[in-house]
Formats: sequence, structure tokens, C-alpha cells
Amino acid sequence: MDLWTEELLNERLTTPSPALIEDIKQIKGDILVIGAAGKMGPSLCVLAKKAAEAAGVAKQVTAVSRFSDQETVQYLSKNGIRMIQCDLLKDGAVDALPDVENIIYMAGKKFGTADNECMTWAMNATLPALAARKFKKSRIVAFSTGNVYPPVPLHTAGITEECPVNPVGEYAMSCLARERAFEYAASQYGTKVFIFRLNYAVDLRYGLLYDLANLIMQNKPIPLASPCVNCIWQGSANEMAIRALLHAASPANKMNITGPELYSVRKTAGLLGKYLGREPAFSGEEGNDAFIIDSSRAMETFGYPAVSSARLIRWQAEWLLAGGRTLDKPTHFEERQGKF
Repeated sequence: MDLWTEELLNERLTTPSPALIEDIKQIKGDILVIGAAGKMGPSLCVLAKKAAEAAGVAKQVTAVSRFSDQETVQYLSKNGIRMIQCDLLKDGAVDALPDVENIIYMAGKKFGTADNECMTWAMNATLPALAARKFKKSRIVAFSTGNVYPPVPLHTAGITEECPVNPVGEYAMSCLARERAFEYAASQYGTKVFIFRLNYAVDLRYGLLYDLANLIMQNKPIPLASPCVNCIWQGSANEMAIRALLHAASPANKMNITGPELYSVRKTAGLLGKYLGREPAFSGEEGNDAFIIDSSRAMETFGYPAVSSARLIRWQAEWLLAGGRTLDKPTHFEERQGKF
């Protein structure tokens, strides 16, 4: 059993693999991470910085955000990350950002969409259009979501990049708009773009597995309407995002990013319950489809994640038993109508 601490978790999330160290040698220029203070951004910035140092290359990593959380500011500062504090929706804010060769675009809004749809569209559609024009000469990795696809039958084992998108709900529609803004830049200006369609990163302080384990610990029933889900170790997802700069292309390269396994909600909850010493309860009937994606292309391009599903499940239980903190950012994996 691992003796989990915040320091150990952050270390595991930001230790670069040999593949990342080799790839970052080929990434010419500095890296600007837009929307860097969210769930994944801080560890991504530090991971990129550590990889550059391990590779022996000089590379400035700059994080852009409002930075309302001082703990995040201290963490980034301690690890040598340059920070630009700004509200990206203010007039002229995007144009005032420095020109940088490599952009990892993470800005977006998901939760609260049902009560403030116009803000979600401003963040997920208007802002990307401004950024795509500003950074038309850069390489861009733009974070997106598997929610741009419709639910598919379980027997398909997940939807592939060749399948048509058909987003459900305003959040997913606005994410498709974000993709289209960057696709337009790739088409109009020849911008090198990589669309990063991610399903459920796991960092132990938040994520799909945390949501399941937390419900078990609170003796609350786990909904089964979406009987299968995807997720991936956040450290591996961040590595793929950095390495994806080398795979940005015009027309835009679109890729599903998640782990290779398909998680059964019932089976995963059972394993978590075993580690936690509690019996999970369930509610509802298991459906025949789910919002699941096929990551075969990503596995071929980047290799398999560093942490297996079995280990992730065990780590998640250990984190809770050790009293590890939460970011209080649920995934709402059970949502079927796209209302976030």
C-alpha cells in the first residue's frame, strides 16, 4: 500500500517518461498554456518544465489564467513556471498575450452551463475563435471532449474518430464550436492543430474513480444508466497533450484520448468497495449504450498509459483511506442529457 501525500501525488503526476523527454527535444520553441489553472493545467505545466530540464533544452513554460487560487500560484512559482494573470474574456486580453511557438489550449467552461448558457458559449466558442486568430502561426493542441460524440452501443467498445459527431446538450455543442474555431484556423491559415478529445482524466483528488469511491464512502447509490465509462491517469493524459504538439497538422488532427480499457461501472465500484471495506449500492437499470470512445489511435501514436486501470482503482481507494483532499469537481459521468 502506498503512503499517499500531496507531494507524492504531485511527483507522480509530473515525472516525465523517457518518451516525453525525447519528444520535447523535438518541440521547437517555448510553450504557452492557456487556461492553466484548472484541474489538469498546473501539473501539465510542471511536467513540461521537468521534461525540458531532463532533456537539457531551454524552454520557457508560461501559464495563463485568472489564478484565483493562491495554492496553485505558489505551486507553479516554486516549479519555475512563468505566469500571466488575466481574464481572457476582457477586450484585448487574448491579443495582448505574447506570441509563442507552441500553444496548449485548456480554457473552457462545463459546470453551470444549465444556468448560464451564454457564458459557456463565450468561453467555449467565442474565446477559441479569438485565440485561433491570434496564434495562427503557432502549433496548437486544443483540449476537447468525447462528449462531442453521441452515446454508442456497448458492443462497439467505443466510438472512433471516423464516426460523425453529434453532441448532446449545450455544453457538448459549445465544445464542438471550439473545435470548429481551431479547424477554421487550420483551414484558413494553415495553422498546425491537434484536437484532443479527452474522456475523464484521473488525478485521485478528482475524477471518475473519485466520484465512484466517494459515493461508496457516503453510502449513496451509484447510478447505472451509463453502465460503462472511460478514464486515464492524468499524468499520461498530460504527457500525450505535450507530445501532441509534434502531431499538430493542417487540416486539424483529431484524436480520442483515454485509457485502453472500458470500465464497467458496476465492476469498478465493486473493486473500489473491496479496497474501501464497504459494499456499494446501485440505482437504476443498466442501459445498452454510453458516451464511450475508442482510443486505439492514441495508443498507437503515444503508447499505453503508465498506470493500468487496476492500479488506478487501488490508488484511488488508498487516497481516500489516507484522507487525501478533494478538488470538489465531480465529473457528472452519469449525466445522459448533456445538462451540466
